Amino acid sequence: MPVDEQTIRQALRHPLEGTDLRSLGRKYEGKVRDNYIAGDATRYIVTTDRISAFDRILGTLPLKGQLLNKAAAWWFEKTRDIAPNHVLDVPDPNVLHARECTTLPVEMVVRAYLTGSTSTSIWVHYEKGARKYCGHDLPDGMQRHQKLPEPLLTPSTKAAHGDHDISASREEILEVTKMPPSDFDAAAEMAMALFHKGQEICAARGLILVDTKYEFGKTPDGHIVVIDEIHTPDSSRFWFADSYEERFAAGEDPESFDKEYVRRYLAKQGFRGDGPIPEVPEDVKIEAVRRYVQAVEQITGEPFVANTEDPIPRMKRNLGISE
Repeated sequence: MPVDEQTIRQALRHPLEGTDLRSLGRKYEGKVRDNYIAGDATRYIVTTDRISAFDRILGTLPLKGQLLNKAAAWWFEKTRDIAPNHVLDVPDPNVLHARECTTLPVEMVVRAYLTGSTSTSIWVHYEKGARKYCGHDLPDGMQRHQKLPEPLLTPSTKAAHGDHDISASREEILEVTKMPPSDFDAAAEMAMALFHKGQEICAARGLILVDTKYEFGKTPDGHIVVIDEIHTPDSSRFWFADSYEERFAAGEDPESFDKEYVRRYLAKQGFRGDGPIPEVPEDVKIEAVRRYVQAVEQITGEPFVANTEDPIPRMKRNLGISE
């Protein structure tokens, strides 16, 4: 079924805002994903339609969970030779079945451009006069959206639900988290290798992988693997390569199709993370979903087939839940 406006409006009627599938295991709810820890040392990760920005839940976007799950599964498969990951299988459009891991207390953020709009972004710090960011020295005279001399690893702490992540240097992260330096360094090496591979694949599809974040976990036998998601429009920023130079020269924002669209809409309403969240109109949601679809299809080179069934009964059927 093509993902036209009618299909998106149909999906608007039953967004996957949350789940209660406790027969799968103990539930942990993240910003976007509902996790169920099973008794067989595995985990079911349900990617909902919740949208998160400014470290807040902003509402839902129809089909977003299916799009993110498809993109993450695609990238996990494409990068197995670069870094091992936790995926076992994908039993439903919104569900990923994975090995249970102990999460490392750090997010590995990699940035290739001087951009961003949140308080933790490299551009906001630079604009305020900072010339050192997460331990990296930055040259004077750079402009917003300019390519950095080289991709930078800018790790952050993993904030508790509702709190803000804190970007910091390697030394600061080790001091705060008390994690073994060897674990940090192994995850950092994987993150940079994954980013370079992501840049290579995206460039072949006419895209710029601007920045992204990776999460890592340790398996029961002590191996560090990639977990959660990878190179999705939620965890990454993508720009169109063919229009970047012209728009940068004109001082314009690069053409993008990630959740920055919703973030920018809210910023225009004066919302930057604090206070009441403005309502996001249906037309803005529909355009945001179109951009997610375009991103996933362009990245994977595969058409996205939307499943417009009511997601809860469908998931229960696919996961063998009889209740």
